[in-house]
Amino acid sequence: MVFSVLYNGTGSSDDGFYITAFHTLGNKNYLILALSIIYIITLMGNFVLLAVFMMNPSLQNPKYVAVCNLAVVDISLNSVIIPQMVPVFVFNLNYVSFGTCFSQMFFMHLFGDMESFSLALLAYDRVIAICFPLRYLTINTNLRMLLILLGIWTLAFLLEVYPVALASSLPYCASRVVQSCCCEHGPVYRLACSDISFNRKLATAKTLAVLLGPLSFIIFTYAVVVVAVLKFASTTQRWKAFHTCLTHLLLVLVYYLPIILAYVLGNLRLVQSSDLLTAILTVSVTLPPMLNPIIYSLKTEELREKIIKLFVKTKVTSHK
Repeated sequence: MVFSVLYNGTGSSDDGFYITAFHTLGNKNYLILALSIIYIITLMGNFVLLAVFMMNPSLQNPKYVAVCNLAVVDISLNSVIIPQMVPVFVFNLNYVSFGTCFSQMFFMHLFGDMESFSLALLAYDRVIAICFPLRYLTINTNLRMLLILLGIWTLAFLLEVYPVALASSLPYCASRVVQSCCCEHGPVYRLACSDISFNRKLATAKTLAVLLGPLSFIIFTYAVVVVAVLKFASTTQRWKAFHTCLTHLLLVLVYYLPIILAYVLGNLRLVQSSDLLTAILTVSVTLPPMLNPIIYSLKTEELREKIIKLFVKTKVTSHK
């Protein structure tokens, strides 16, 4: 694995780690079942959305390029987190090799960053569509959207590669027991038997940048939209603009509210059980990728019609 070569601590880099969590939860199997259902629905919903996009040229515009990017991120994030939890917590196969652990850490945080950045990208698309409706197709082309996507994927990569590489270079000469459901950055680097103060500061700064940066941009775009909408003479136009933003606003709330709630519960010690807090955080992270395609399918009329036609066509074909 790519990060195993950076290991310079005491002992072999093949020693690996042992994932432990949920010991105090009596309903651990129900949690794993719930996460498995979340994962299945995530795959089904997002693959249907991607299939509809690929089969309908009319949807191949900047808005749906951004939506499909979010679908890819949703599938990737939950695929990194949930499948590896089944052997760990159902069959007690909790050993993870050194390289696998840090590779999972990198991709989990990479796709987590991209969830936040993708919502900011959709906010950018909406503010252009509402504030510059007549120039939308010239300002926000497919090529420009792809270039922006390349930029934010590169940014997410650069934000994660250094903290993970730095953590993988620490000496892990004491405990290798990770008190989490997966190889998260914080629970792993805290096991190092050296000074980790810089790692802690770096992790805090990166987390604040990834969460608050896009959120601040989203709030700014909504302020711009509100000012622009208030200038509309027609109530119908105002309602149409509000409805255009409603779907995105729901995605933002679904993503940020559970994460904020989980961190508030943890920092204020309102949840005493570390296992229960880990369970809440896990559900908070994996739930939005399941809900995103459902929200878009239900709240976007154009997409909803295409999905219905796809299933009707499939049903008719199967009965021939």
